[in-house]
Formats: sequence, structure tokens, C-alpha cells
Amino acid sequence: MEIDGIISALVIGVVIGILGRLVVPGRQRIGVLWTILVGIIAALIGSALAAAFGVADTKGVDWVEWLIQIGLAALGVVALDRAKARR
Repeated sequence: MEIDGIISALVIGVVIGILGRLVVPGRQRIGVLWTILVGIIAALIGSALAAAFGVADTKGVDWVEWLIQIGLAALGVVALDRAKARR
């Protein structure tokens, strides 16, 4: 991954984190910064998974890659929310 790919993953990660949080029903007990961090991590891991499955570079919008990233972000938000609830 080159520097422009990392920067775009960070920007997309913010969007992915917000979308992942919107997918999870109910109120989450994590802050916006945690949501953004989860989104960035989900975007990076989701991009790697999409590349491994061969769906990262398609013509037009990479819907499968986005769905993987949003799903990972939703899982991350739920996991972090449950970890915070136990404290």
C-alpha cells in the first residue's frame, strides 16, 4: 500500500465507522473517536480481505469491499460497546 492508499483508507475509515455505527441498533456507549478508530481499522482490514478474495478492484464502485468494511465496523462497534458495558 502506498501513502495515497493509506490516506484514502483513513478518510474512508471515518465514513465506514459512522456507517458501521448506524447499522448497529440501539444506543452505543462509545465515543465518536472510538467509532472513527474502529472504522479506520475496519477499512484497512476490509481492504485486505477484499484483495485476498479478489473483489477489491472492480469496475465502478466496489460494493462488496464496502459491505465487508461496514460489516467489520459494525462488529467492532458492538464488540467495543460490550467491552465498555462490562466496566
